[in-house]
Amino acid sequence: MGTAKIPAALWLLAGVVLTFGVAVSPAQGATRHYDFLITETNQTRLCHEKSVLTVNGQSPGPTIYARKGDVVVVNVHNQGNKNITIHWHGVDQPRNPWSDGPEYITQCPIRPGGNFTYQVILSVEEGTLWWHAHSDFDRLTVHGAIVIYPRSGATFPFKKPDNEIPIILGEWWNEDVNQLLEEVKRTGEDVKPSDANTINSQPGDMFPCSKDGTFKVAVQNGNTYLLRIINAGLTNDMFFAIAGHRLTVVAIDAHYTKPVTVDYIMIAPGQTMDVLLEANRTLGANSRYYMAARTFITLPADATIAFNNSTATAILEYTDSAAATAGPPDFPSLSLPDIKDENAGMAFVKQLRSLASNDHPAHVPMSVDERMLIDLAINVLPCDATNPNNRTCKGPNGNRFAASLNNVSFENPSIDVLYAYYSGNGLGVYEEDFPNKPPGGPVNLTELGFTKRGTKVKVLEYGTVVEVVFHDMSSENHPMHLHGFSFYVVGRGSGEFDERRDPATYNLVDPPYQNTISVPKDGWAAFRFRADNPGVWFMHCHFDRHVVMGMDTVFIVKEGKTPKARMLPRPSNMPQC
Repeated sequence: MGTAKIPAALWLLAGVVLTFGVAVSPAQGATRHYDFLITETNQTRLCHEKSVLTVNGQSPGPTIYARKGDVVVVNVHNQGNKNITIHWHGVDQPRNPWSDGPEYITQCPIRPGGNFTYQVILSVEEGTLWWHAHSDFDRLTVHGAIVIYPRSGATFPFKKPDNEIPIILGEWWNEDVNQLLEEVKRTGEDVKPSDANTINSQPGDMFPCSKDGTFKVAVQNGNTYLLRIINAGLTNDMFFAIAGHRLTVVAIDAHYTKPVTVDYIMIAPGQTMDVLLEANRTLGANSRYYMAARTFITLPADATIAFNNSTATAILEYTDSAAATAGPPDFPSLSLPDIKDENAGMAFVKQLRSLASNDHPAHVPMSVDERMLIDLAINVLPCDATNPNNRTCKGPNGNRFAASLNNVSFENPSIDVLYAYYSGNGLGVYEEDFPNKPPGGPVNLTELGFTKRGTKVKVLEYGTVVEVVFHDMSSENHPMHLHGFSFYVVGRGSGEFDERRDPATYNLVDPPYQNTISVPKDGWAAFRFRADNPGVWFMHCHFDRHVVMGMDTVFIVKEGKTPKARMLPRPSNMPQC
């Protein structure tokens, strides 16, 4: 009923069940093997049936179990109806950009009937991550959890839970999302909002035709449960709460935090959180409680952009009570923030701190070699690049919606950037002049200005310490994700970033260590990382419609001088464009 006992998972990881891996020496970790079969599967939600892509017939797909330092080999067989790639979100993939996954950035897509074997190299990650498709809008149904336990002989830095419960937040469209995407590309309009939020692929019993499929969790009084929460949605930040219970956050993006007990969490698309739930309710007349996931949106009240304002639910049931099946579940009316409660969103993220213990230290860079100030913006492009008088698109004023970083709207090349760089032909595919600062001139936040398309990348010397400050020029938060690295979120604030005043507010002692950061609307967020992972690494907004619109760029990290500072060789079986 939604729970997985830890001892069974650890028994698997010990190598006793050899289907998923062969144990080697603890110093080297283990190599574990999975097969992913991508096929079309019919799903029915909200009284609508449609064909979707799934892995092994499941959505969410299979969970990958491993230990810190393991290597996971995943053979992906594409028997679906379209090109696809898979990304291992939050896995640094040291020296191995070949298996990172984003289409036309590190690889060409896997064609229907083809296959590709990914080598997922785990290094410093420990906790919950996830995998997902990184092509078009396929990750709506092609995704699953990655559970990374401590090395053999090590333990969690918190109370050992009795059970674990994966909680994958997502969305559902009644229409085919890739047909919606093609329509967006054709007309230049924004993407239609989803029809429902979901918890483990189910919208919950408040939606039509959904009662029987509602996800249910069985708990017992006095037990502790580890919730492994993932926001796999394409378009929504989400608030999450459980009626009658508080939650203790102990990790974000597979890095431990100082425990913080809260009434709710705010989780952006792409983020993962490990959360402890104490099943400590006094058993009485009702022992059923709603888990609820509600959209968090920062668009102004008069915004013309539509959004999903729904709340998905699952049910927590105390099975050691005779009243477990009686009465409607309690709803977290007091603990779940309102859909537009920006203060609640900011208050939550400001509480997160790295654990910074002897076993899990924080290595925050104290000095910076290169600083970047990057404006995040929603823009427009001409409807027809060859005819400026064509105003027949469905975006603002007959133009196309676009998005940009420092007024560059990223355009995917026809071959992947990594191969172009590796083969020495990069300058024919991309330009190495992504700007460190926004273009000059006054900014009008009330109008959508024109931007320009370009495949511009940022080249970094190996070992460079980089500080990136995102400045959100739009009217909504943006979840920004960096491939190949985690980074320390050293500061955030409202308004325009002041380079003389705001760095004095940085947390350089125990900032959270993340791979995806929620940048507040009309505000800023700063992070630092050391560019010690050679390769080609994508950086983008994790609202998928903004990826398509161009809110992305690429870091190319040069190789260092030692063998361990150089990329692994290119696999011979990389898919061809």
